[in-house]
Amino acid sequence: MKHETDVVVVGAGPAGLFAVFQCGMVRLKCHVVDALDAVGGQCAALYPEKPIYDVPAQPSILAADLIERLKEQAEPFSPTYHLGRQMLGLDKTESGFTCTLSDGTRIDTKVVLIAAGSGAFGPNRPPLDGLEAYEGKGQGAGINYFVTKREAFRGKKVVIAGGGDSAVDWAISLSELAASVQVVHRRPKFRAAPESEAKLKALSDAGKIELVVPYQLHGLDGDNGNLNAVIVATLDGQARRLDADVMLPFFGLATELGPIAQWGLAMDRNVIAVDPANMQTSVPGIFAAGDICTYPGKLKLILSGFAEAARAAHSAYEAAHPGEALHFEHSTSMGVPGGK
Repeated sequence: MKHETDVVVVGAGPAGLFAVFQCGMVRLKCHVVDALDAVGGQCAALYPEKPIYDVPAQPSILAADLIERLKEQAEPFSPTYHLGRQMLGLDKTESGFTCTLSDGTRIDTKVVLIAAGSGAFGPNRPPLDGLEAYEGKGQGAGINYFVTKREAFRGKKVVIAGGGDSAVDWAISLSELAASVQVVHRRPKFRAAPESEAKLKALSDAGKIELVVPYQLHGLDGDNGNLNAVIVATLDGQARRLDADVMLPFFGLATELGPIAQWGLAMDRNVIAVDPANMQTSVPGIFAAGDICTYPGKLKLILSGFAEAARAAHSAYEAAHPGEALHFEHSTSMGVPGGK
């Protein structure tokens, strides 16, 4: 099957979905390619019930709700989604590019906009003997690397390992419904947003969360795949047993760019280097936004991805229609097709 479009957006996470909306606002038609079976990227696949705090005018919004609203925002522009497929080939043509998908679909496009997050992802698993026996038991049991059903943790004894934003945010969130929450970290200082760390320590002072520091994971105890306890130890070997129904190890994601690494783009530490003035990569006509790209002063925040997607969309118009002036109006004056 073959298609023609103005822009192929690679990645259907927050930046990719907002890029579709922004492209629509400058009258560019989009096809969207994502290897996952549903839109939303990591927000939908890994932590749909995680609260997000850095979206303007939303003091707190669940990741799944954010994705639903972004999809709704893009819907008036009728994007075509190619989900559950990878973009394997990207070939330069006289009028732009030909994109070849893993199912054989070919898309001729004037512009490519890459918003693929960190690429293909999976959890970094702690090196514990017998770990596999406790995996795959469902939410709220054994070892969970992501929280997709917050309610499944109600009344459970939860051990969280890690010191970054995910560990801290979920400790705060689950403290509202879990029987107990213990956070294991190798040092007292956490690598989370200062406000989140302050809230974590306030909950610890109030007895709602126990900070188990400075400790590291040492072992697991259970029977027939049912987790009973997490064994932790200090660097000098002092061990401690933490009763647990479920452990959440948050040690980041192992990511790889996949086919993107073969497209001849200039890279910087395994992400795509772009010019922040127009979000263009080293290849004219290919732009990038969100966590997949970098430039001096880059902030890896969702709100930064939104701004980058808007800049990339306007640059995409210039690339798709060289020499044509873009007479852009504010959204309040031009309206949105199908809007109320």
